[in-house]
Amino acid sequence: MSAVNDTKFTAAVFLLTGIPGQEHVHLWISVPFCLMYAISIVGNSVIFFIIKTDPSLHEPMYIFLSMLAITDLGLSISTMPTALGIFLFNSREISLDACFAQLFFIHMLECIESSVLLLMAFDRFIAICNPLRYASILTLPRIDKMGLVCVLRGLAIMVPLPFLLQQFQYCRANVLSHCYCINQDVMKMACSDVRVNSIYGLSVTLLTEGLDSLLIFLSYVMILKTVLSIASQVECLRALNTCVSHLCAVLLFYTPMISLSVIHRWGEGASPLLKILLGYISLLVPPLMNPIVYSIKSKHLRVRIFRVFIK
Repeated sequence: MSAVNDTKFTAAVFLLTGIPGQEHVHLWISVPFCLMYAISIVGNSVIFFIIKTDPSLHEPMYIFLSMLAITDLGLSISTMPTALGIFLFNSREISLDACFAQLFFIHMLECIESSVLLLMAFDRFIAICNPLRYASILTLPRIDKMGLVCVLRGLAIMVPLPFLLQQFQYCRANVLSHCYCINQDVMKMACSDVRVNSIYGLSVTLLTEGLDSLLIFLSYVMILKTVLSIASQVECLRALNTCVSHLCAVLLFYTPMISLSVIHRWGEGASPLLKILLGYISLLVPPLMNPIVYSIKSKHLRVRIFRVFIK
């Protein structure tokens, strides 16, 4: 009984996890992590700066890309302090309040990114299926309002999470599965009844990422239907080529995130290493790869980036 009571008093902090069993090489592991964070932050910052300062890029597709870049930048900054703290300094402790704040920003930014990816799918849908009305539908004021709705949606949906978690008593093992805090992981540490939090978290996932991914899928069904009706094979391939970057971003974002959510909720027998690996992929790879993919596929953007660095 005393052990339980001691845990209640000492659970004022959580312990984050790097890569279990590899603590002796954490310093070496920090090198690729530092490189990934540096590329993510520089890459997304450069894309956002170029799109913001270059009037020729003030088109719907590039404005949505700048929204994606600033969201990815926020995700990288949200996880970087704890991840690098573990690998560089073996600093595993995080206070409950800091943990709740981190998970709020991570989940809010994930929700915003999901919304932005949906807007980008809508942009491709209008451009391919209704090109004559593209300019009249996606006007700059309307795009600004869409971006604001994305932010407000993420903020409104995720605000209750830290407050729900603050109501619980944490008297179980306080070792988390990742190098950052997420709702599914933290609520397992509570010795209170977490059904409300679990139902709310699942509902949020289904109504945000779940609904967004379904709408993106439906938009691509309509795009494919339109493209296949084009007589010219060259025009057909050209239309599909404009969607490749967005499809890569969608797969990079949703595949590991949905897999991680499923494992945390229903994968009790899943390998801890798989959970850790998916955790790193879900929050490190999209911000790292999105600037690279879009820079490679968009000649217009690539030329502007070269001009910035050549100067």
